[in-house]
Formats: sequence, C-alpha cells, structure tokens
Amino acid sequence: MITQASEPRTYTVEEYLELELAAETRSEYRNGAIIPMTGGTPDHNDIASNLMVALKLALRGKPYRAFITDQRL
Repeated sequence: MITQASEPRTYTVEEYLELELAAETRSEYRNGAIIPMTGGTPDHNDIASNLMVALKLALRGKPYRAFITDQRL
C-alpha cells in the first residue's frame, strides 16, 4: 500500500501560544511551524550547570573563556 505524505500543518501565533501553555516539552514557533527543541528539563540544566562550573574552574588563570549556549563567536 502506498501512502502519501500529508502537508505539514501551519499554526497561527495564537494557536502556538495556547498549545505552549499546556505543553510538556519545549518548542519554538517558526513561520507557522511548531519545532520541537531538545533539553529544557531540570536534570538537563543541573548537568549543564555542573559541567560549566567544572570547566570554569579548570580554565581559571588561563587565556580561555567558556560559554554556556547561544554565543555567536
């Protein structure tokens, strides 16, 4: 049996914001599409924070900098 792929649904900003209130996972709104995002759990944040502290301590006194995320270089 051959099935056709359906067109992805386009959401309005209002629909996205309403869905986001009840969502259990992170997502972003991009041009009418709702895109799932990784991370965002308390455990994920604990791990990232612990790694950053360890890295910052290891780099103390050295000519390097560590960034958590979203830093354009």
